[in-house]
Amino acid sequence: MASTSLRARGSKTTLSSSTIAATTTTSATISNAVASTSTGSRAPKLNLTVYRYATWLEENQMKRSAPWIAVASAVLLRWIIGLGPYSGMATPPRYGDYEAQRHWMELTLHRPIRDWYSDKSKWWDLDYPPLTAYVSWICGYIGDKINPEWFAWEASRGFESPDAKLYMRTTVMICELLVYISAVVVFANRWFANKPWTRKHTALLLILMQPGLILIDSGHFQYNAVMLGLVVWAVNSFLADQDVLGSVFFCLALGFKQMALYFAPAVFAYLLGKSFRQGFFGCIWKLIKLGIAVVVTLGLQFAPWLRSQDEILQVVQRIFPLFRGLYQDKVANVWCAVNVVIKLRDIFDIQELVRFSTLATLVSFLPSMLHLIAKPTKRGLIYGLINSSLSFFLLSFQVHEKSILVPALPITLLILDEPATASLFITLATFTMYPLLRQEALAMPYFVLLGLWIWLTSGTFKNASKLLEFSAAVNLLVMSTIHLAEMLVPPPARYPDLYPVLNTLWGAGGFVLYWLYFNYRQFTLVNTPKMGFRVTKTKQT
Repeated sequence: MASTSLRARGSKTTLSSSTIAATTTTSATISNAVASTSTGSRAPKLNLTVYRYATWLEENQMKRSAPWIAVASAVLLRWIIGLGPYSGMATPPRYGDYEAQRHWMELTLHRPIRDWYSDKSKWWDLDYPPLTAYVSWICGYIGDKINPEWFAWEASRGFESPDAKLYMRTTVMICELLVYISAVVVFANRWFANKPWTRKHTALLLILMQPGLILIDSGHFQYNAVMLGLVVWAVNSFLADQDVLGSVFFCLALGFKQMALYFAPAVFAYLLGKSFRQGFFGCIWKLIKLGIAVVVTLGLQFAPWLRSQDEILQVVQRIFPLFRGLYQDKVANVWCAVNVVIKLRDIFDIQELVRFSTLATLVSFLPSMLHLIAKPTKRGLIYGLINSSLSFFLLSFQVHEKSILVPALPITLLILDEPATASLFITLATFTMYPLLRQEALAMPYFVLLGLWIWLTSGTFKNASKLLEFSAAVNLLVMSTIHLAEMLVPPPARYPDLYPVLNTLWGAGGFVLYWLYFNYRQFTLVNTPKMGFRVTKTKQT
């Protein structure tokens, strides 16, 4: 900039090397500031070990191989966690989630498809939507070809062997790799398309290292990554303005696990808001296309049970089992926290609790959804997904402790947009699942992965506000105190669940504060255009 001005005046002054260096630095600073302004907000400064590693990769011209190294590292970490115990390992008579998933492979392999949701064996009822059943059938079919003993009808109940465990762990890993990890790679490329490569790769590494999902899927044993991955694929499609394709992906997520409903209000509000902006006839045509995509996608998944009203009602009753009550075990949401003082389940019957929790959830997410309809921005969609899912987790009926993985997904996607806040949320979310993980003998993997996450993200607080720094310190102090007390001091006989209750209360209080924070962020900070991701110029669908 300075040298250009000198040439314009015809000056032949020779600049010193220090002047050139200073000029170059100033120009780079101004260029970065202009680039930041053009994307709508200045990116938070990064002081992370992962970012320094990404910088090293770039300096050594390893950008092409870096994503493969990241994926391989994520797979290796999950495989190491998978070497440990799983839910219900060697604990008859019912075992646990591992046996439930194995039995669904056995069930779908040996029973007619119309009987999958009406089986009377009284072992582990299939209570997830049809896409889970289809995936179970595929896994069972392949496993049966390897060793029929793994899924022999009735004779395999509670079957455990090293080779069966290896096969089951492999199915989880392959499903996560094909659906979730691939979706995260694409998301990082699209969301940070206008950002430096180092930030893109840092985000990819941190998202893949999210400890809660690794502990639950690769440790405890579930397939949450499939549903979450399908949601990320839907988000990827929405970022590219491929709204019909995004709707198909989201319906597939709904067809895999009903917990995807936590995101449904935000997706609906975003698509409705975009439709309203296309004029009367454009709106009608867009809604018709979206409606056809939803009906066809869900219809194909539920087709085998649509031949009679009784069959489809049986499927719905299995997927939404109201008889289980307001919540199961200790979960860090409002109802479980309130129940410590006011015994809601003793005062109200199930139908009253269903109506009340439904109304409370609706009121909770309604402001965020109305805002998203009025201003359907891509960044607003991510915040809407957070606020909708947190509302469901905190206030809806029949919430599991593992359901915190649902709001954790969009918050993790903002790991470089809201670095300190996202880091702190994931730490707290993982902490709230500790009672479940401890019960499954997964305490050691929990401490290792949570410690790794805290170390990887600790630098996010160096440029955060004093309030966030204080909150992080207090959170670690409280978590450490509860863990140490649980290890060293037996709970009093009168309060055998003292430590899980303390875990619940601390987590629920934190999640309410996060709900308030992310609603504030949606209403105040999502309206600036081009916030880092590529704004596509393709024809909107």
